[in-house]
Amino acid sequence: MTRPHTLVVRLDSAGDVLLAGPALRMAAAGSRRVTLLAGPSGAGAARLLPGVDEVMVHEAPWVARDAPPVDPAECAALVDGLARRRIDRALVLTSYHQSPLPTALLLKMAGVAWVAADSEDYPGSLLDLRHRRAPGRHEAEAAMDLAADSGFALPEGDGGGLATAPPPETVQLTGTDPYIVVHPGASAPARAWSEQRAARAVAALAAAGHRVVVTGDRREKRLTSAVAGSHALDLGGRTGLRELAGVLARADAVLVGNTGPAHLAAAVGTPVVCLFAPVVPAERWAPFGVPHVLLGDQEAPCAGSRAVSCPVDGHPCLDSVEDADVLAAFDLLTASHPRRTSTGTSLEART
Repeated sequence: MTRPHTLVVRLDSAGDVLLAGPALRMAAAGSRRVTLLAGPSGAGAARLLPGVDEVMVHEAPWVARDAPPVDPAECAALVDGLARRRIDRALVLTSYHQSPLPTALLLKMAGVAWVAADSEDYPGSLLDLRHRRAPGRHEAEAAMDLAADSGFALPEGDGGGLATAPPPETVQLTGTDPYIVVHPGASAPARAWSEQRAARAVAALAAAGHRVVVTGDRREKRLTSAVAGSHALDLGGRTGLRELAGVLARADAVLVGNTGPAHLAAAVGTPVVCLFAPVVPAERWAPFGVPHVLLGDQEAPCAGSRAVSCPVDGHPCLDSVEDADVLAAFDLLTASHPRRTSTGTSLEART
C-alpha cells in the first residue's frame, strides 16, 4: 500500500508550531511526504522541524490575532496550491478554543479526501475524523492524540519530546564561558515583565554570579539593551530563529515568558524558568518535556482570559515574582541539570 502525502496544518504562532513537532514526526513516519501549512508567524519555526518536506504559508483570517480581511483570491490560491500537491490526508491542529472548520472547508475544496481535527462544533461532511480532545491535555499531547487516532505512531526510539534540526554553532556570539539566557520579550505583553522589572532581575542574576545573555529579535533591540544594561551580554537583533536555537541550546537555563522561545528552549533540551501569566492554562501551555519551574500567580484575576495586554492594574500575576524566586529557580535547575557540552537535539523523552 502506498503511503500517503500528508498535510499537517498549524496556522498560528511559532510556539504553537514547535508544539506540533511530535505529532508531525508521527505523520512523517507513516507518510511518503509531509507538507506543513503554517501562518506567517509560524513559518520560521516550521522550517526547523524534523520530518517536514515542504512548508506552505497562509495568513488565515480565522486564526491571525490581527486578522486580515477575507481575500477570495488568496483563499482560491491556497485551494489551487493544495490541489496541485495532491494531498491524501490532513491533520488540522488547533488550540482548544479554535475551530478547524474553515480550514477543513478549504481542504475539501482542494480535493483532500480525508481530514481529521479536534472539533466541538458539528462538522457536517468537513471532517472524516471528528476527534474529541481529552480534558486537560497539553497542546503537544493533544496533537499526538489526534495523530495516533488517525493511524500514525512515533518512530522507534522517538520519545515524543519537542525537537528541532541541529542548531548552528553560536559560540562566536556568546563566547565559551557558561551562561544563562534571559529573553524579556513576548508577542503578548500580558505574558512578559515590564522592561524595568526584567532589568532588575538581570542585575540580581549577575550579582549572584551568573553570566547572563539577553536575547530578542531585531524589533526588540531597544528592550534588550535596556534589560541587559551593564550586567549582561546583549544579543538583541543578532539572532534569527535558528541562531536563537543555538544560543538556547548551549545555555544552562533560560528565563522567559510563556512565549515561543520557551518552547524553542524545550525543543533544544534546555531547562526553562517560565514567567507564566495564567491568561492561558499552564496544563496546556507549560514548557513540554524539559525540566522547568513556573513562576507567577496562577490564581490571579486574569486567569483564563486569553488577554493580550494585562487587564489588571499593576500586572500582579508576574510582578508578584521576586528576584529571590528567580534565583531559587535557576539554582534548582542548574544544580539538578548541569551544563551540557553538546548542542545536538535528542528525540528521546525528556523529564
